[in-house]
Amino acid sequence: MDYFVYILQCKDKTLYTGSTNNLEKRLKAHNELKSGAHYTKIRRPVKLVYFEKYNNKNKALLRELEIKGLTRFEKINLIK
Repeated sequence: MDYFVYILQCKDKTLYTGSTNNLEKRLKAHNELKSGAHYTKIRRPVKLVYFEKYNNKNKALLRELEIKGLTRFEKINLIK
């Protein structure tokens, strides 16, 4: 099974980082469902601006934490 670490850009231009094993379903949840993260729910619409693919859940979760620790400037450079 594949796992994804992703960065979303919210309507207010803030960035949100997360991970999932179904990127398409999770993006839909962020934009349309009540089950989306509260942070993105109040900043819709969101768009996918970056993702990385892993075949190991632990590696994806570690990478998510690593990205969350980056500054906004560092995240923007990563996206580019």
